[in-house]
Amino acid sequence: MKKHLTILTGASRGLGLAMAEQLLKADALLLCISRNVNDALATQAAACGAEWLQWQADLSDAAPVAQRLQVWLAALDPQTLASATLINNAGVISELTPLHDAQADDLTRALRVGLEAPMLLCAAFLGATQTWTQLPRKVLNISSGLGRRAMASSSSYCAAKAGMDHFTRCLALEETLLPHGAKVCSLAPGVVDTAMQVQLRNTNAAQFPDQNAFAALHEKGQLSSPADAAGRLLAYLNRPDFGSEPVADARG
Repeated sequence: MKKHLTILTGASRGLGLAMAEQLLKADALLLCISRNVNDALATQAAACGAEWLQWQADLSDAAPVAQRLQVWLAALDPQTLASATLINNAGVISELTPLHDAQADDLTRALRVGLEAPMLLCAAFLGATQTWTQLPRKVLNISSGLGRRAMASSSSYCAAKAGMDHFTRCLALEETLLPHGAKVCSLAPGVVDTAMQVQLRNTNAAQFPDQNAFAALHEKGQLSSPADAAGRLLAYLNRPDFGSEPVADARG
């Protein structure tokens, strides 16, 4: 049985964990990359017969991870695969504060994890698989509505997601020039009940003007569960028209 290869970042909790849980099937070869280990995924993989690997890595220093990924992919036999997909999900939000009060190391980490790491991993994935012309290749970058709408006190996160959207547009143009180019999309999942949402609604409103709006979303039950959002994202990934729009929203 040929395997569907997926490389997924930020897979140890929240939305990434929910996607990993839904990707683990008998025909899966799933490589998870995250700062923390989630042993429950190993148990699930063994139960369903999936092939599963986990690399513990900090994507604020992504260059060694990208190099390792390229070497690992080069050692695979594409004849054993049915598809190959990279999902850039990992992201962090820096302290919610006006830029003039921000700490340099906090901003640097947010931009490296949210923008630099996806670009480096895309380069490694596409470079290592460009000769795999007999199988479909996809890149799914998990974006955010905040990449398309500015929000005070969140400039690093907004900038990282806007950058992700735009480099995905560039990547789509490049891949369409190739006879067997990858399909790529920067996809916003909607508002999901994750640790990031807890941070947004619990920040001091004097520093973060939108705090009340995020608190209200939670109070009114308007947040998607990670499992529901993961289902929408993966359903979009499997659509026959995936990649026809390089920047899109999973909600429709």
